[in-house]
Amino acid sequence: MQTNEKKTLSSLVTGLILVAFFFGLLAFINLGTSSYIQRIVIGLCISIILVVSLNLSSGFTGVFSLGHIGFMAIGAYTAAILTLPLSLKLSYLPDLPAWLENTQLSFLPATIIGGVIAMLVALFIGISIMRLTGPYVSVATLGFMVIVNVVLTNWDSMTRGARTFSGVPPYTNLWWVGGWTVVTIYVIWRLARSSFGRQMMAIRDNYIAAQSLGINVLRMRLLAFCVSAFFTAVAGSLWAHFIQSFSPKAFLFDETFNIIIMLIVGGMGSISGSVIGVVGITILSEVLRNAERGVNLGFVQIPPVYGASQILMAVIFILLIIFRSEGIMGKRELDFSRIFSFLFRKTKRKEAASQ
Repeated sequence: MQTNEKKTLSSLVTGLILVAFFFGLLAFINLGTSSYIQRIVIGLCISIILVVSLNLSSGFTGVFSLGHIGFMAIGAYTAAILTLPLSLKLSYLPDLPAWLENTQLSFLPATIIGGVIAMLVALFIGISIMRLTGPYVSVATLGFMVIVNVVLTNWDSMTRGARTFSGVPPYTNLWWVGGWTVVTIYVIWRLARSSFGRQMMAIRDNYIAAQSLGINVLRMRLLAFCVSAFFTAVAGSLWAHFIQSFSPKAFLFDETFNIIIMLIVGGMGSISGSVIGVVGITILSEVLRNAERGVNLGFVQIPPVYGASQILMAVIFILLIIFRSEGIMGKRELDFSRIFSFLFRKTKRKEAASQ
């Protein structure tokens, strides 16, 4: 009993240290860096929410979804419509229902409503899709993404159709994305470490054996799918209030494959791997994108080669799949308690030696 209490206390202290460090880092970035760095960090945090959310559905239950960006679109458009100033609604969306035309919400409730609507949509379609297995699930979720895109493109009275939806208030900042990143990671980590998470992983590892043990496969898959959809829609709201103008084209295959690459590189079934994958791919993308403009090494001048970053990223991705098919972390997690205890013991030994 005491051992379990010590582990719980150690996990709590470790979590508080990580959260304090994370917000301290955000404070430094907010006060001591350029707007360019801040924009990169905001985009990175939004990607972490997307990848960690997708990992719950795909990595922990084994149901590989290709259509999660559809939930991002639902969250983005829902929150954007709810927060759009009333004066802009009259000119941009004159055919809105009266109750919606006269409604303007603040950022947080609009984001939560977008997440809840996405979760309800996930429940509705998941009752059918989550009964499928293997590649059939991927194809079905891909079809869902296409359906969402077609609806957004043709629903002129609500979404402006294929035209750019602009005028969204710039509510998203480092603190909003940082807070939602912590909430997303914590909720999904707790869910993955609960009895529900163990049932999800049992389904992922052996579908038939899990059924024979009495695990309700459909219920567990639906739970993961709906929670994942909620946080994916939250990321969509954050992204919409960061970009401020977007169209349905933003929620198609490019964004889908970017998120999937980050997930696979980090490791499906690992929350810390998801974060590592996002950070690694984001930093590498920015470095390669800047290198495209040409590099002066002093003794040699490398000319601009536009498009080289995508080629190099593809090569790196292929090599990783060949030599490390499970990703950087696989299904493992970083044990921060051990890391901190190791650093603490090392510091104490240095102090003892100096005395």
